[in-house]
Amino acid sequence: MNRKHRDRHERIVLVMPGGGALGAYQAGVYQALCESGLEPDWVIGTSIGAINAALIAGNANHARLDRLREFWQRVEQKPSWGAWSIVARGLPAFFTPRLHAWAGPQAPLGLDQASYYTTEPLRRTLHELVDTDLLAKGSPRITVGAVAVRSGQMTYFDSRHTPLRIDHVMASGALPPAFPAVRIGGEAYWDGGIYSNTPVEPVIEDRPHRSALIFAVNVWQRAAPEPRSIWEVMARQKDIQFASHADSHIARQKQLHHMRRLLHDLLERWPGPKQHIPRWLDMAAHGADTTVHVVRLMAPPNPGDDYLKDVDFTRSGIRERWSAGQRDALLAIERAAWEDPTDPMQGVFVHEPQGSL
Repeated sequence: MNRKHRDRHERIVLVMPGGGALGAYQAGVYQALCESGLEPDWVIGTSIGAINAALIAGNANHARLDRLREFWQRVEQKPSWGAWSIVARGLPAFFTPRLHAWAGPQAPLGLDQASYYTTEPLRRTLHELVDTDLLAKGSPRITVGAVAVRSGQMTYFDSRHTPLRIDHVMASGALPPAFPAVRIGGEAYWDGGIYSNTPVEPVIEDRPHRSALIFAVNVWQRAAPEPRSIWEVMARQKDIQFASHADSHIARQKQLHHMRRLLHDLLERWPGPKQHIPRWLDMAAHGADTTVHVVRLMAPPNPGDDYLKDVDFTRSGIRERWSAGQRDALLAIERAAWEDPTDPMQGVFVHEPQGSL
């Protein structure tokens, strides 16, 4: 097992967004990290990313890949009748139609029943594939994002602060109106992807500051040719809605980390005893000499991708995306751009290896 890439980083973080069937790409990325000696210390997920994160954090190291493979085999569409059959029939290991919901969108079902599908099959699948004691233990650390239905506020459930349960994972994947809200402590939550689908901010803003190598996966296309039909417009709209919007946040963090580096350097060079400086501890807490490398991995489009690509649970679709994730991550690891010399006064660096390989 190659350890050279880990030794210079205090923690390895894998960030996985929502995207339904596109999440097979994430599983391939994890396989590449695992086999390269870059087992994550922290997994962060939204929606299908939260499910993949739970399969990683909720199993012993040696079983994680097997559990990921089993999950994705269980949700394969059998037989392959096309995405519309999933819309009509669901997936037995994931979600099935809630017949009374088809009475009409104005039927007063109550929030807990107001969805086109029930996700109780997913709950059973996760209980079979995830060791809930290990999940609650949080080793590796796991964070999943969900949105409170009433307040509209993004919430990150973090194993550092509370033991995570299957309910937290289900809440992160409760995409309305397809799936029902999930209640935690009496509060109803929906899929975190409707607020922030690729949440890198919990890592960069984490306290205390620590150096990190972050693999941020994006399964939606940020850029694409102009659409030419209503169907293509619908597909492009979904890509834009769910693609990573972390650019502005990372730009701000670059500025903040530069200031933290300057403050740290200033305090290190301050002559004489430091304890006499008013609010010394406060200034020291805001300074940092940490380095964060963000490796962005973009899932390539499959031939024939359209508006329903996130429900393409066909065996061929899943295998192609898994292989692409493994291939892209291995190329990034081989390139190891985070090992290149850097400006000592900068703290955050972004690498997009697919653009240069």
